[in-house]
Amino acid sequence: MIIRKALSLNFLKPILELEYQIQQLDKMAANSNSSINANLEKFKDKLLQLKVEIFQSLTPLQRLHLVRQADRPTTLDYINYMMDDWIELHGDRGGADDPALIGGLGRLNGNTVVFIGHQRGKDTKDNVIRNFGMASPGGYRKALRLMQHANRFNFPILTFIDTPGAWAGIDAEKLGQGEAIAVNLREMFSFDVPIICTIIGEGGSGGALGIGIGDKILMLEYAVYTVATPEACAAILWKNSKQSLEAAEALKITSHDLKILGIIDEIVKEPLGGSQADAYIASQILKEKLVFELNLLLDMSNNERKEIRYEKFRGMGTFYEEDK
Repeated sequence: MIIRKALSLNFLKPILELEYQIQQLDKMAANSNSSINANLEKFKDKLLQLKVEIFQSLTPLQRLHLVRQADRPTTLDYINYMMDDWIELHGDRGGADDPALIGGLGRLNGNTVVFIGHQRGKDTKDNVIRNFGMASPGGYRKALRLMQHANRFNFPILTFIDTPGAWAGIDAEKLGQGEAIAVNLREMFSFDVPIICTIIGEGGSGGALGIGIGDKILMLEYAVYTVATPEACAAILWKNSKQSLEAAEALKITSHDLKILGIIDEIVKEPLGGSQADAYIASQILKEKLVFELNLLLDMSNNERKEIRYEKFRGMGTFYEEDK
């Protein structure tokens, strides 16, 4: 089944209902006449058309709810499907090993790379362990250590962004959350090696930016990328988080909006129904794109890549006003 029971979102209910009807017809068709089989094919065609219509018309807030679903592939899912071989590395060498931000060494199409990404949990217990993908200062310092290792040994860096934001607890502030993210931003601009960042789910605030400086910024089709969650934005602007629908529209959080604004470079297609519909196919689509972009970046000199990286972010937010 493409849409799992875990997805109980209102906009997906017509799909779930039709899938249930097809399941019942499948059971009847096993030992029945050809007329039921003919109807079954019609229902399957109708299901495909319904999925296309729904997923082509998702609102920004619906996309956000879609990527927050527990069955959406995580960083480790993509790594497991894409890498020929890989090993996770642990610790920031300062006493912390944050499970909300993972990293390691892998082989991608024959190239040794360093991968880093936010890691959400698959269920409540796992999410508590991984702090719902919200990294601590130790997590960002672990990421920095691995990126410095990559730069020292000339390994390209691949980052995978999927977090509602950095951990905002009191302890995080005491341990220097802002400083840890700021140092990552500074250092990522200085690295000689190619850096490709991919937003695979929810990219929220400074937590996303902490591993989000790269030569190429890719974004999965249904992913979102925002300075603040729509709920937080609505609470700040209107003192009412229920206005999150309006906030989501205004924030321009979708891949198509961000491509137009020049925040991201490329949109990576997802299977119909989102990456959770078929994690393997989604991973292979992303792998093909990563290999293509990495080969282009490897053909450039270090100075060319760093100049492109700088100009990309320097140009963000540029706008023009007409003379009055």
